[in-house]
Amino acid sequence: MNINKISEVSPFHSKIVLRLWLLMMLLVALSIAFIWVVQIFLFERNYVDSTVTEVQGQLQPFIEELETNDLANNEQLISSLSKSANGKMILIDGNGKIIAVYSMGLKILDEETLESMSGALKYLKQSKEYQLVMQGKSYNKILRYGSEPVVLEIGIPVFYDNRQASIVLYHSLDQLHTVLRINRSQLVMLSIILTLAAAMLSALLSRHFLKPIRKIKWTVDRLAKGELTATPGLSQKDEFGQLSDSVKELSQALQRVDILRKEVIANVSHELRSPLALISGYTEMVRDINWKEDEKRNENLSLILQEAGRMSEMVSDIMDYSQLQAGYVKLKMDWYNLYEIVESEIAHCEQNASVYGIKIRLVSERTDLPVNIDAVKICQVMRNLLNNAINHTAHGGTIDVVIENLDSKIKVSVINPGDPIPEEDRAIIWERYQRGQHHGGRNKGTGIGLSIVSTYLKAHDMLYGVDCEEGLTTFWFEYSSSSNVRESE
Repeated sequence: MNINKISEVSPFHSKIVLRLWLLMMLLVALSIAFIWVVQIFLFERNYVDSTVTEVQGQLQPFIEELETNDLANNEQLISSLSKSANGKMILIDGNGKIIAVYSMGLKILDEETLESMSGALKYLKQSKEYQLVMQGKSYNKILRYGSEPVVLEIGIPVFYDNRQASIVLYHSLDQLHTVLRINRSQLVMLSIILTLAAAMLSALLSRHFLKPIRKIKWTVDRLAKGELTATPGLSQKDEFGQLSDSVKELSQALQRVDILRKEVIANVSHELRSPLALISGYTEMVRDINWKEDEKRNENLSLILQEAGRMSEMVSDIMDYSQLQAGYVKLKMDWYNLYEIVESEIAHCEQNASVYGIKIRLVSERTDLPVNIDAVKICQVMRNLLNNAINHTAHGGTIDVVIENLDSKIKVSVINPGDPIPEEDRAIIWERYQRGQHHGGRNKGTGIGLSIVSTYLKAHDMLYGVDCEEGLTTFWFEYSSSSNVRESE
């Protein structure tokens, strides 16, 4: 099964796709709602206001004449005003009775129209606007059917037969109503089209968004099942691409760890088999042959003890690392002399070094170096650093252990000669199962010594690192009561 085939599985059953689709559709719905609000409460109101302003502009010249003319003596002005209003007009006397009704400039005489206008007058008299026009004030009012504007009502105070009267004009907004209805129909159609287009586009984008996630998930599932060569293979230049690169690096790291783990198992098996064979062989020899020869027996027993101690150290390393992996690191802090700890561990490792003609030299300005540490853990740190130096020092070489006082710090360095550690290896030598091959070529130990060193030094809040210069490799750590945990570059 390949990644491309996995990515073709329909994603529309995915909860992520559904959530993304719903989120996009919610944004579309909010956008459409905003357009409708703007259309109804802004654009349509502007249309109505523009119509009112236009009608008022057409009537303004007549209104100015009405202020100085008596309509009873100017029938032509009344007709022109009615015609300009483009609707019906009622002329009302001061007692609220209809004097005349006009439509499109023509006086209406049929009883049906007069009766209908009388009904409109009854409704008009109940409004506060009627009281205003009777008091000699003009007004305009939009009459609506539901929410739709249908008629513009304009009240104008006038004089008729030298008495106070009023004119009420009804300008039909049918044309405006038609425009608004067309606009709303177009907006409905646009909303439907936009919703359908957004739904399809959201589905496609959601699927496209999910595709790299599925590839990465597939890769992680394969890694979890032990297929350590699986990689997403994404070449995107975004966060998905970065995540893909991280998964690829994880795959490479797991492959490296797996190879080194197998190597460690093989090395440990070999390392344990050798002392076991020696112990078994020499034990039989002591029992069967040399039990009467004290010198030979003691020599063989010493070798047995040495190999047993070597086995014990390897088993201790494995057990200690198992505890570290479980997160169980407890420090038993107390005051000790760091010089004595270093000196003791050098003495412990000198016998192993002498087998290869290697000398260990201790250099320190002071022999009294009080420190607050877990002595057992720091002993193991020194032992692992010394064994590492022995493993990577050529026959007949010299290892220097230098203790320096740097202001409020104490720096311990383990220096061995040889070719430098490759730059790419320095970043990973503190990881588990790492084993360098850069000096003496000996392949002893479990490969987890430096990982234990790193963990114990971090637990003590100590700086540590490795330097390579002038043919020397220096592993060092610093003691300070105010140290911050970090790995030196």
